[in-house]
Amino acid sequence: MLEGKNVNLRIVEREDLPLLTEWQNTPEISGEFMFRRQKSRAEAEKEYDNRPPDSKTFFIEKKDGTKIGWIGHFLNGSLLEIYYYLLPSERVKGYGTEAIVIMVDYLFLSRDLTRVQATCDPDNIASQRVLEKAGFKKEGIIRKVGYNVGRIVDDCLYGILREEWKEPRILTKTA
Repeated sequence: MLEGKNVNLRIVEREDLPLLTEWQNTPEISGEFMFRRQKSRAEAEKEYDNRPPDSKTFFIEKKDGTKIGWIGHFLNGSLLEIYYYLLPSERVKGYGTEAIVIMVDYLFLSRDLTRVQATCDPDNIASQRVLEKAGFKKEGIIRKVGYNVGRIVDDCLYGILREEWKEPRILTKTA
């Protein structure tokens, strides 16, 4: 477990897949900016069993163990990218920023990386603000990168370099 001040990050285990799949299949949770393909528990289990070693998903949990979202990382080509989602009732409380900072601390402490990146919809101002609070810099727009709710969409590319990170901001210990 990765421990922060207000939230912890705990790796999603196989027995957690029913809840995570339910959340991922619920548009109100994944949000208006990410149309999620519906998947069965069997598909989720297959994805879990076949995930690459550099791909991990963590639950974001309050200190009392209440699950409030998920965050993870994966290789995008040769670059490490993070993603994150919070339950709507837990947004705008600082939990997302803290979870991202914990993840960045963990990644820079455990890997020889020069950068970590994230993308978000150009219209998702809240996500852009969270990334900037976590130390990411907007690097540009990736044009026509995906397809969402019947339209071709762009993404904002954000990155944080090791020299911008310098040292852990939140991560207190791993258990």
